[in-house]
Amino acid sequence: MEKKLMSRKKPSFPVNERFNNYLAKYNRNTKIPVFYDDLLRFAGAVSVYDRNDEDTLWVRCYYSDSERKEIDDSLKKVYTILHSDGSDDSLEYLNIDAIDYCTFGNSKPFRVKVRNVLNDSFTYFYVKLADASRIYGLEMEHILSPHRINFLVYKDTLIEEHIAGIPGDVFIEEQLPMCNERAKTQIAKQFVKFNERCMVRLLGDMRSYNYVIIPTHDFDHVDYTIRAIDFDQQCYEGNLKVYRPQFFKENLKMVELVTRKLQDNSIEQYRREERSLLAKRMINASTRFKELIRCMINDNISTEENVRQLRRDLFIFTKDIKFKRARSMGQILRTALEFVRRNYEDTSTQVLK
Repeated sequence: MEKKLMSRKKPSFPVNERFNNYLAKYNRNTKIPVFYDDLLRFAGAVSVYDRNDEDTLWVRCYYSDSERKEIDDSLKKVYTILHSDGSDDSLEYLNIDAIDYCTFGNSKPFRVKVRNVLNDSFTYFYVKLADASRIYGLEMEHILSPHRINFLVYKDTLIEEHIAGIPGDVFIEEQLPMCNERAKTQIAKQFVKFNERCMVRLLGDMRSYNYVIIPTHDFDHVDYTIRAIDFDQQCYEGNLKVYRPQFFKENLKMVELVTRKLQDNSIEQYRREERSLLAKRMINASTRFKELIRCMINDNISTEENVRQLRRDLFIFTKDIKFKRARSMGQILRTALEFVRRNYEDTSTQVLK
C-alpha cells in the first residue's frame, strides 16, 4: 500500500541561509564538536537483535582505539549541549555505552546511548544529516503539537533528542489486545486526533513504527497519547493520503478500533477539537510561526510535480480556491493552516455573538 502512496526515495534538502538564521535566533543552531561524517568512520559493526532475537536492522559500531576516545568525548559534550548548558562539569560521570547505525530508511541515523555512571540511568540521542524538510518538521512539531522537542543543527549535522514511548507497531501487536474497553476507546480517540494533526500540518508517513504511544498512569486509570518520532516526510509528497495515517496498512488495526469504538459524531467532535487546538497554538506562537512559514515559503523542499498534485488534492478536499494559487510547499502549508485558523476564528466569533 505504501508503495502506491509514496516515493521510493526522498532526497535531502540543504538548510539555506534564511532558515539557518531562523534556527540561530531560536537557539537551535549551536556549534558542536562532532559531525555525522565523523561517526561514519567506524572500523566494523555487528547486528543488533531485539529481545525476540529478531534483527532490528540497526548495527552496533566500533571504532579504532585511536579514534574511540575522541569520538566518545565529543558525543558526551554534545549530550551536555543538548540537555544542559554545555559545561564540562558532568562529563566524567557520563559514558557512551553504544553507537548504533540504522541501515534502512532515508535518514540513516546514528543512535547514541549515554549512561550516567553514578546511577546507571541512561538515555539516547540521534545524529543525522541535516535535511531542511526534516528540520521544518521538528519545528512544526514544537510549535503546533502538544509536545516540545529538543534538537540542534550545526552545518550538515542534526542532533535530535530521543522521544520516549512504546513504538506503535509493538504496542498494536503486543499491548493493544490486553487493554480494557475504556482504554481502547481512549486510544481510538487519540488516533483520530493524531490523524487530524498530521493531515493539517502535512506531516507524512506516519506508519505505526514512525510514532510512539505513551501511557500515563493516573490514580485510577491509564491515559494514552500518540506522538510522532519521524519528521522526514514534512511537506514532501504530493499525495494527500500520505499525510493521513489512516491510509497506511500498518495502522489498519487502529482504524478498525476507531470504527468499533467511536460513532461518527464523536469522530467529528475530536477532529474539531484538534483543529481548534492547532489554531490556538498558532495564535499563541504567532511571531515564531510566521517567521518559520516565511522561511518555508521561500525554500525548496519538494518537487514541482508534488506541489502541483498536493495543491490539487487539497483543493478537492477543502474546496478552498486559495490552494490553487500556492507555488511552493510552504505556501500550501500556510494555506492549510490559515484555513483551519479562519474556521476557528469564525466559529469563535459566532459563539460570542
